[in-house]
Amino acid sequence: MGKAKKYSPEQIVNQLRQIEVLIANGKTTPLACREAGITDQTYYRWRREYGGLQTDQARRLKELEQENGRLKRIVANLNLENLALKDVASGNF
Repeated sequence: MGKAKKYSPEQIVNQLRQIEVLIANGKTTPLACREAGITDQTYYRWRREYGGLQTDQARRLKELEQENGRLKRIVANLNLENLALKDVASGNF
């Protein structure tokens, strides 16, 4: 297995468009994917996640997903601190 390439959201949307053009011109999905340098599993996963998005929308989606992850970590840390403070306040330490 080779090292996985990291594609930006914009690159993914552009790859999806290229593959759709190849398919529209009569190529099979596996052949179009191979020509684009990705597996058909990757194509279907990207299509499920990014299908129908414009490049700026895909970029914004990724930014929001990263922000959501950051906020979830903050909430988890606050919950742990809250539990620790409750334990200290009740004398369970």
